[in-house]
Amino acid sequence: MDGPHLIYFSDPMCSWCYGFSPVIEQIRAAYGNALPIRLVMGGLRPGTTDPMTDRAKTEIAGHWHHVHEASGLPFDAAAINRPGFVYDTDPAARAVVVVRREGEDVATRFLGAVQRGFYAEGRDVTKGEVLADFAADFGLDRDKFLADWSTEEARQETWRDYATSQRAGVTGFPTLVGGPNAEGVYGVVTRGYAPPEQVLGVLRQWISGIAA
Repeated sequence: MDGPHLIYFSDPMCSWCYGFSPVIEQIRAAYGNALPIRLVMGGLRPGTTDPMTDRAKTEIAGHWHHVHEASGLPFDAAAINRPGFVYDTDPAARAVVVVRREGEDVATRFLGAVQRGFYAEGRDVTKGEVLADFAADFGLDRDKFLADWSTEEARQETWRDYATSQRAGVTGFPTLVGGPNAEGVYGVVTRGYAPPEQVLGVLRQWISGIAA
């Protein structure tokens, strides 16, 4: 991307990223195309193969409670309470990467929809058929999406995102980075969840500095 923009390191199955989704929506509403958002999938727990244990479900429910307290967003544990549920974040992340080929803006909105589907509606977003339903809601051809999502090319593209996140030194999600400034430098807007007023305040200061 040319000019000032944001890089959003996120994951569709990261509860704090779900909590951060209203912040992203407010940034888009405030700045629109003047401050585009580039999505990078962070790779929360890709490639997980073991079903969740009852203990793991209890621990996650505690995390979700904290996110709810901070963000006010609803949670429904129906997805993880399915028998044999495997918390593999790669299928949903790969779906975002495939949709990103249609543009960063649609990918950002798609990310938010998948997050709501998983966390608020209890939908199993580890399944291709479920992800294809979301893609169709955004006007994509369902069969073509599934075909693209299933390719080795899509898998490699997604894992390149994970590698980018690691090279950038991102250790937690959400992480929001802004740049470049006049010297071509990028700076951290927030590491981890922060409320809308805090994030928007940082952005206003940064943009004022660019314009000065």
